[in-house]
Amino acid sequence: MGRDELDPGNVVVRIAYASVNYKDALTARGKAKIVLKFPLVAGIDLAGTVEETADARFKPGDEVIVHSFGLGVNHDGGYAEFGRFPAEWVIPLPKGLTLFEASALGVAGHTAAVAVDLMELNGLSPKNGKVLVNGATGGVASIAIDILARRGYQVVAMSGKAEQAEYLEGLGAKEIIGRNDIRDSGRPLEDPLWAGAVDSVGGAQMSWLTRSMKRDGVIASFGNAAGAEFAGNVLPFILRGVRLLGVNVNNPIERKKALWARLAGDLKPRHLARIARRIRFAELEQAFDDLLAARITGRQVVDFALD
Repeated sequence: MGRDELDPGNVVVRIAYASVNYKDALTARGKAKIVLKFPLVAGIDLAGTVEETADARFKPGDEVIVHSFGLGVNHDGGYAEFGRFPAEWVIPLPKGLTLFEASALGVAGHTAAVAVDLMELNGLSPKNGKVLVNGATGGVASIAIDILARRGYQVVAMSGKAEQAEYLEGLGAKEIIGRNDIRDSGRPLEDPLWAGAVDSVGGAQMSWLTRSMKRDGVIASFGNAAGAEFAGNVLPFILRGVRLLGVNVNNPIERKKALWARLAGDLKPRHLARIARRIRFAELEQAFDDLLAARITGRQVVDFALD
């Protein structure tokens, strides 16, 4: 693709890294109607260096992050050598992060940061009790475990991959439970177990979570791996004050910048090297298939310098 073929914008970025996300895999394999223009360069987040700019807020050589705003949906995304973007989408790399770390975090890390921030704004504190993270080996969940453990929470990781217990413990999980270990009586209220929960699964697990939260417990919901619908009742909300928080990453740019500053500071995971691995661009097709088949633990990041 030549420079004249790049999508509209006033900042041209030489892309160094782009992470592999479930949304990218769905797009690549035609599993969901996500793409709004064709042809399209996929990749919903990227990190790189400003090559050209017509906006005074940036100069050539600046290290930057770009995600959201339709990236990889109706605007060419990260799986290319260069991209051109409106300056209003471009986030300066915060001090404390490398470009690789920023891409290892990517949309997944930003989602985890939104979740933790919202939960704490709604009263979650380490003294309140255990925090459950389900779908624990996934990208967002892995980062969330790391962030929560760093902040002093007693994290319980729920996963169907028993062989990944060492990985999860290495991120800071204090307990590992299998998804088949759920004791669901079907009662309107289960025994109160969790002060907080980070849910990437939805479906029946979400129903159980709402009924097994402690008083004033908070659930951050960002995924639907087990389905977009869940059955429930109002009693957890009106008798225990349970709060169900929707995690949406399409926030205004200033909110994004504030959360990225925290990801470079007090919310920075301690084990990104364990969570993320570099892959070549040529490995991207296999990476999509592995992600859709749930064969991936943590995050994969395309490193364009490897090709």
